[in-house]
Amino acid sequence: MRDKARIAVLVSGGGTNLQALIDAEKTGIIKNGEIVLVVSNKAGAYALTRAQNAGIPTATFVKGECGGQEGMEREIRRALNEYKVDLIVLAGFLSILSADFTRDYDHRIVNVHPSLIPSFCGEGYYGLRVHEAALAKGVKVTGATVHFVNEIPDGGEIILQKAVNIRKNDTPETLQKRVMRQAEWKILPAAVELVSEQIRYKEN
Repeated sequence: MRDKARIAVLVSGGGTNLQALIDAEKTGIIKNGEIVLVVSNKAGAYALTRAQNAGIPTATFVKGECGGQEGMEREIRRALNEYKVDLIVLAGFLSILSADFTRDYDHRIVNVHPSLIPSFCGEGYYGLRVHEAALAKGVKVTGATVHFVNEIPDGGEIILQKAVNIRKNDTPETLQKRVMRQAEWKILPAAVELVSEQIRYKEN
């Protein structure tokens, strides 16, 4: 039987969700998967330092240096093949993948989004913008969602969700931190373990 699903994490920034995954693997929350590669589309992203500190190989492919989206995706595919990756995790990866790419990795790409989909999601909703929109709307509950990735931004099948209460004095920044701490950092590792287990048994 295959030992573990091989995971690549795609990042663009600080890598707090990547760190949650690294920690979950160390503590045994993720036991059916192993992070074998971290790919960034931003040179110097601190997520790369987190990966290097954990002894995980890294690669950086900047769209402008690859001749555009198609060239960047070609390089990412090459790296995924080189490391025999089974599962791709988008953890703050600020580039929308093409329909061709997502189709080729059907039910093999997961993403974490900082709202309860279908609220405050889709093209243009990322980072603080999501929390600004939630506060502007006056909703009392928000949260995070882990979902499979398809050709529609935030449109794939939902894997896990977790709700977070909004407080009266919340700012987008305080809400972002609480959603990360109470929801994203919990359900992303749990979802990655669920999908890793499915992949592992499917491959065998």
